[in-house]
Amino acid sequence: MVKRLPYLLPLGLFLVLSAYFAVGLTKDPSIIPSALIDQAAPQFDLPPIEGGKGAGFSTADLKEGEVSVVNIFASWCIPCRAEHPNINRLADMGVARVYGLNYKDEPGKALAWLNELGDNYTATGADRSGRVGIDWGVYGVPETFVIDGAGRIRYKHVGPIIDDKLETEILPIIEQIKRDGS
Repeated sequence: MVKRLPYLLPLGLFLVLSAYFAVGLTKDPSIIPSALIDQAAPQFDLPPIEGGKGAGFSTADLKEGEVSVVNIFASWCIPCRAEHPNINRLADMGVARVYGLNYKDEPGKALAWLNELGDNYTATGADRSGRVGIDWGVYGVPETFVIDGAGRIRYKHVGPIIDDKLETEILPIIEQIKRDGS
């Protein structure tokens, strides 16, 4: 038996690692937990996109007693382009204020992108350095956050809001927050 131990040890290690990876592969990679859920939105004050509308976007905008949606996007992001019609539709519905956070983008390209695809955001802030995105825990774009009326992050969606995700994920969260009175 002692002679077989050097052969059984790698086999045992292989079986343990195989079980670990088998379980890991069954998990949805788009579900990335956020330590910020049920926490206050980070403090920030962003200027508007150069040449764009409005006065920018800050934490104070999220504490006005209404449910808000923060959509992090960039002109260089292909999935952002795919989801933008749904973001515009959400803004048009009027169920929540929809804010844009333009992430690590060139002002001219961001403005052209919004002019082409529509700018239905309540306000948009330009995060040229990406510092505010880091504070929000952004892994990549697009990401969308639902914020309650007290300025707490209640939900984070990683990836584009396409297909039926607006109806099956985002709108039910907004309605639940409104029902809870938060």
